[in-house]
Amino acid sequence: MLPLLRGAGVETHAVTLTGVGERAHLLGPDVGIDTHIQDVIGLITTEELQRVVLVGHSYAGNLITCVADRLQRSHPGLLRHLVYLDAGIPTPGSSWSTPHSPETVARRVAEAQASGGLSFPPPDASVFGLSGADRDWVNRRQTPQPFRLYQEPLDFDPARVWAIPHSFIDCTHPPLPTIDAARRRVRSEPGWKVYELATGHDPMVSAPRELAQLLLTVHHQASRA
Repeated sequence: MLPLLRGAGVETHAVTLTGVGERAHLLGPDVGIDTHIQDVIGLITTEELQRVVLVGHSYAGNLITCVADRLQRSHPGLLRHLVYLDAGIPTPGSSWSTPHSPETVARRVAEAQASGGLSFPPPDASVFGLSGADRDWVNRRQTPQPFRLYQEPLDFDPARVWAIPHSFIDCTHPPLPTIDAARRRVRSEPGWKVYELATGHDPMVSAPRELAQLLLTVHHQASRA
């Protein structure tokens, strides 16, 4: 994704959150939503970014919501658009686990208990509609998720957050069941611009050019606003 967006002349950064990816060695019991908020805000402020389009994929829908709440208080106007990429959309006091089925929650709690409450493993990438080399690559690169994030309640002012223009990219083939609540919500609440991609939950892997074009469209619209 980075070469596609940067090649179109858009300054683009990808944040690796504490405890995952190449920062998996930093995973600990204290890694929670506030840790990840600081990760994102730290990059924005260190790079002195302006007129930011903030994109959150999957769990990171919760994260960009909380980041937006903080930045609207400290730097109003810095964020120009929020993009929820096949992502969860929280309400105050909810958590990552809130929209999930009881079976999904029970499974992840049991998986976390096996790690001493530290983390739970990622699913096999086939559930994202990936196969072959793409599935193998994602499976190699995925790391466990910090468990504290899963049931940690979120604190934010929805009026402050939704004052920022916001879009949802719905990955429809195959649709990931844990995103179903967000899919319904964006089609029933005012203020949402909804785009659809006929691909699975990891469009960065399965449809990078199509996703890049959508993000560029959002970026250009935000730049004119």
